[in-house]
Amino acid sequence: MMTTTLSKEDFLIVKEQDVVPFRNKVKDAAVKTGMGILNQTKLITAASELVRNLLKYGGGGTVAIEAVNNGRENGVRLVFSDKGPGIADLSLAMQDGFSTGKSLGLGLPGTKRLVNEFNIQSTVGEGTTVTIIKWKNG
Repeated sequence: MMTTTLSKEDFLIVKEQDVVPFRNKVKDAAVKTGMGILNQTKLITAASELVRNLLKYGGGGTVAIEAVNNGRENGVRLVFSDKGPGIADLSLAMQDGFSTGKSLGLGLPGTKRLVNEFNIQSTVGEGTTVTIIKWKNG
């Protein structure tokens, strides 16, 4: 199914202080789609995990916040891009319990479970791009 972008806003994330305004924008985007509180919470939780990864592992980067529609319903797409070291073993990074950060964070698999669509592309030495979509009723 074709996903149409209704609006887009790019955010530069370079320091910890950028996280709260970013999360607020994600919440605003979710509210505008008519997303219920549970799905808003899932989206914001996933976004928080990914933006922390962007800072911690990617050295910062950009996030596009997009209002999208797939013909049936509205949602929010977030595209996290960094020019960090990349992820050498994506299949390992997507395993539950795997962490290079000595944290008990959700990690990538936990983040994937919170959203409807999850895509990660990473090239060692070039960076990582993670795209997630949370649908209004998803």
